[in-house]
Amino acid sequence: MADRLRRYLARFEPAVTRFLLLGIFVVGLIAQFVKPVGDALEDKTFLGGALLSLVAYVLYDTVKDLAASLRLPARSQVNSRELGRFVGDAFHARTVEITFLGYTGETLFGELCHRLDELHDNPGPTRRVCIRVLVPDFGQPMTVPSRVGPNDEALDDPEFRRRHERMCQEHDQVLSVIAERLTGAGRVTVESEYRLCPGIPRDKICMFNRELVLHGLYDVVARTRLRSSDPEYYDPKGYRTDLNVWSARDSDATRAAVATWNRHLDGLWSLSTVPPWRRSTTT
Repeated sequence: MADRLRRYLARFEPAVTRFLLLGIFVVGLIAQFVKPVGDALEDKTFLGGALLSLVAYVLYDTVKDLAASLRLPARSQVNSRELGRFVGDAFHARTVEITFLGYTGETLFGELCHRLDELHDNPGPTRRVCIRVLVPDFGQPMTVPSRVGPNDEALDDPEFRRRHERMCQEHDQVLSVIAERLTGAGRVTVESEYRLCPGIPRDKICMFNRELVLHGLYDVVARTRLRSSDPEYYDPKGYRTDLNVWSARDSDATRAAVATWNRHLDGLWSLSTVPPWRRSTTT
């Protein structure tokens, strides 16, 4: 109802305001040349004050809109190092849903562990937590991550891939243990799961409570060396990735964008596969 009222006001207010201002101008012009009208308005102090208030309102509204148009948008882009703030805000809800698509989820992992540990002593309003993490299938040959070959060629390196797979496995196991412990205590139900999706780590997407989305692109040609004597590897750095912010609370356009991201991530999750380390523990 409130949104509908605001739309009606936004639609009709300019026309009504123009009509009233034109009426004020016409009445003033008539009063200047028609003496009975001028005499009738001469002592109308309250009417004059009301008209001045109307003019002040129009001027105030115009200045406010101008200031809003000149104001910078509220944090339309953030750095991956700021993920902790978004994780903390998400845990103020009764039902917490966090979905991640990216490389290894390392920039998110520490923040999740910290917030989940806090639920032991002070769960606050939170009663259910669902964490979904989508990472590449490091068991398949890949161009990123890979070893930098002659002429900057991307050469698949199974051992380097396995290194990232072990990292994801450790993160998954740690979060799963915390989730089981919290759920066993009976105050909060927590679910956490890693799954694999095809492709290279190109997009970094974080979704919080299905209403806030952070999206950025990895620098897929970023290079690293494990040791000075080692070859170079193509190895994107998640903590350096800038993320664009979409909130379902900002506007109709951002609400539609967030709905699209929800469908996209839900679809990827339904097509993803269970990692080998999880399959081995369930069989």
